[in-house]
Amino acid sequence: MVVAERKPLYEIRDVIQGCRKILILGCGTCTTVCMAGGEKEVSILATELRMLDKGLQTVEATIERQCDKEFIEEIRYKAEQCDAILSMACGAGVQLVAEVFEDKAVYPALNTKFIGVSEGQGRWSEFCSACGDCILAETGGICPLTRCSKGLLNGPCGGSVEGKCEVDPEKLDCAWQLIYDRLKRLGRLDVLEKIREPKDWSKARDGGPRKVVREDVAL
Repeated sequence: MVVAERKPLYEIRDVIQGCRKILILGCGTCTTVCMAGGEKEVSILATELRMLDKGLQTVEATIERQCDKEFIEEIRYKAEQCDAILSMACGAGVQLVAEVFEDKAVYPALNTKFIGVSEGQGRWSEFCSACGDCILAETGGICPLTRCSKGLLNGPCGGSVEGKCEVDPEKLDCAWQLIYDRLKRLGRLDVLEKIREPKDWSKARDGGPRKVVREDVAL
């Protein structure tokens, strides 16, 4: 999922300065799960902003996804009654809301951090860099590009000691140690003999925003 965290309150306050009525729009998927932009967080932010500015009116709404125009349209009436929209979605959601309401100021309330996984209550870790050319089949389901501090594709550096990364020996596992251990359990250490070429970043960035089109379902 996409992991995000809320911007500092005073940064949000400054960007909406001059607005008298604002729609605070939550997202019911990723940012709800990471407890940054769901219904509860919308309510908390609305209360905090009103405490800072007694004259500010807030309208609250949380839709299923801000990355889908179908759901954004559901709050059109509320949006049109407000000076601006404060989005508590990832950067993609903010941009799509701004595209739908092209004559309305749309501001981000969150900082989008990474694509990651939950490691327990209140803890998330980055697992994917969305590079466009996945090699997880060759690395035991562990991404060295993302989880190795140096993004190495052909084994560990000289700073790995007893399975820990030199960047933070107390907390950070060496990604390539994890890969080796996983492949050994699977009886697939032979795949480590392959030398991987430098990452072809054109598959991640080919001159503009990336698109995926499923011809079998696209209209």
